[in-house]
Amino acid sequence: MRGESQSNLQNGTSLMTDTRRASADVEPDTQDPTATTPDPAAAPAERGEADPAVAALAADALAREAAELRDRLLRTLAEMENLRRRTDREVTDSRTYGISSFARDILAIADNMARALQTLRAELKERADPGIQALLDGVELTERELSKVLEKHGVRKFEPQPRDRFDPNLHQAMYEVQDPALPAGTVAQVVQAGYMIGDRMLRPALVAVAKNAPKPAAEPVGDAGADAEPGSEQS
Repeated sequence: MRGESQSNLQNGTSLMTDTRRASADVEPDTQDPTATTPDPAAAPAERGEADPAVAALAADALAREAAELRDRLLRTLAEMENLRRRTDREVTDSRTYGISSFARDILAIADNMARALQTLRAELKERADPGIQALLDGVELTERELSKVLEKHGVRKFEPQPRDRFDPNLHQAMYEVQDPALPAGTVAQVVQAGYMIGDRMLRPALVAVAKNAPKPAAEPVGDAGADAEPGSEQS
């Protein structure tokens, strides 16, 4: 009995050894039947390589896009600079010439005060009583203060002088005066002073312009035959 058991154990061990040897002699098939062999003639893009022609076209497109964006940027910067300059100029003009209408209306008051002072002669002012003289001094002081305020805001008074050349940009001719002592086309009289605001004309000066005296008419030439002596005719 013991001998039969040992014989069965030996036979089982021999069978397991033969099975291991057979398994070692067989090569395992680990290859995926669905896998394909890479084609050597496949496109470079499929192999992860870039085509030189496609790369050149892409670089050219990027260069054109960069040039277009740069041009747009430069144009935008130029427009912004022009806008800034135009805004600065408009702000400066508004500060300088914004009071033009108001200053033009104030000039009428200044003219009336100047006319009132010009109508008073020096001897009348000296003979006036202290109250009237104080009133006249107050008018003169007010007129000077008004001129200072106008100058403070850029309004300047100018008054041409006789013999100054008539300038249509600064003067307005009211009438002509025949004065042989003055050259033709020059200022003969100043009717009203002018004013400037900044570099612009606020009101031209009203002047009288000198002109040449009319030339004397030529004497008529008498008939030569009428002056002939009687009897000078030949018979």
